[in-house]
Amino acid sequence: MNGFRAGKKTAAAVDVAMVFAAGLGTRMRPITDTLPKPLVRIGGRTMLDHMLDRLDDAGVETAIVNVHHLADQVEASLIHRTNPKIVISDERGKLLDQGGGIRKVLPVIAGRDFFICNTDAVWTEGPRSALSAMQAAWNPEIMDVLLLVVSTANAVGVDWPGDFHMAPDGRLTKRAESEVAAFVYAGVGIIKSSLFAEAKDEVFRLAPYFFAAAAAGRLYGVRLDGTWLHVGTPQAIVDAERAYARSSL
Repeated sequence: MNGFRAGKKTAAAVDVAMVFAAGLGTRMRPITDTLPKPLVRIGGRTMLDHMLDRLDDAGVETAIVNVHHLADQVEASLIHRTNPKIVISDERGKLLDQGGGIRKVLPVIAGRDFFICNTDAVWTEGPRSALSAMQAAWNPEIMDVLLLVVSTANAVGVDWPGDFHMAPDGRLTKRAESEVAAFVYAGVGIIKSSLFAEAKDEVFRLAPYFFAAAAAGRLYGVRLDGTWLHVGTPQAIVDAERAYARSSL
């Protein structure tokens, strides 16, 4: 059994996703000089396809994929996809960062809550599907942002002292600079589109929205049951391939 895919589609409370595939992948050079980072293969499939497979299994109907670096390659890789439906957001002219990328596609998101997904987020599933667990946990009455988080003990390639502390009710607080935190952001979240209604800048980061939600007590987390692989460097590809092989036994 392939531990990288749940294999069962579920009904979706959140049915649209923003998939970030426009970055330069500078830490992955020289590989990314000629190959966009989302098209790096783990277990015979691109990281972008791994993410889209996860979204499809969770019942997501539309995935908006932004492109910039080696954009033609990314677009060509998606021609075969039928599920989820792919909408390309073209950032060839200017890289907008994650926040700006979201602002550009707000008309497509059309006021819905939506998934945010980094394409270097690869993981093995535990007893439950991570994205389906996020669907079940999402509660916009008390949450502005819900993040998939993983214990640093269950993460490969993490070389920093964690990101968040998590309370028993799932609420997340940001790690202070001098602290060590038990959980890291696993590259996937659910966020309210209304948070971006007043955004004016063309280029801006997404992380400050997480921290603002945390300060307001409206940032929550779902813990990943499996192993998370931070595929950010050439060596991390080797580590991820090993984890994939173990999960497929």
